[in-house]
Amino acid sequence: MPFITAGYPEPDDFVATLKEVAAEGDVVELGIPFSDPMADGMTIQRSSFEALKKGVSLAWIFEQLDRVVDEIDAPLVMMSYLNPLLAFGYDKLAERALETGVCGFIVPDLPFEESEELRAALEKRGLGLIQLVTPATPDERLEMLCAASRGFVYAVTITGITGGDTGLPTDLAAYLDRVSRASSLPVCAGFGIRDAEDVANVGQHAAGAIVGSALVETIERGDSASDFLRTLKTE
Repeated sequence: MPFITAGYPEPDDFVATLKEVAAEGDVVELGIPFSDPMADGMTIQRSSFEALKKGVSLAWIFEQLDRVVDEIDAPLVMMSYLNPLLAFGYDKLAERALETGVCGFIVPDLPFEESEELRAALEKRGLGLIQLVTPATPDERLEMLCAASRGFVYAVTITGITGGDTGLPTDLAAYLDRVSRASSLPVCAGFGIRDAEDVANVGQHAAGAIVGSALVETIERGDSASDFLRTLKTE
């Protein structure tokens, strides 16, 4: 599952980049630029900052998706902090998502206990709120979050931020197996996954691997996103 920051590095290239990564990924995670991306490391912080400077907004992203809704087969999931969604309006958000091929939302700063209003607006239109779990999530809460999630469960691999280069934790297999046992949905792992070896390791214990910072860095260097994504499948 490739992640890109919408509108980065150049807004004019967003549609072409989206088509390119959608041709390689099973699902595409679209990052909505936000001024305080607290779960993200320097790469995605930088990409959000630059995209915002160039005028990228949630409304603009939906307008771009209108242009390609019939040209992209991969499901789209939006990763956004709460403020942009709240400002946009939950009912309008769900309507525009349905119109543009967005089928789910990941909201890192929205606790489950405060998510009922957004969840109701999405589920009324057949859309989903995807829950995140971490290695620190207690078993009882893990079961609750897995039951509440829609589409898949996002298993954060580390207790920290995205884009780390310290490698995946040594106890990753046990953690992903624990999440998979608690979930009736596919489990997709993200944070710190950078190369084919990481994808292969994750793939032994989860249904999917989410690659964000490494892909964003590839795009900002001007290298081929599709070539990079294909290398992740060759281990």
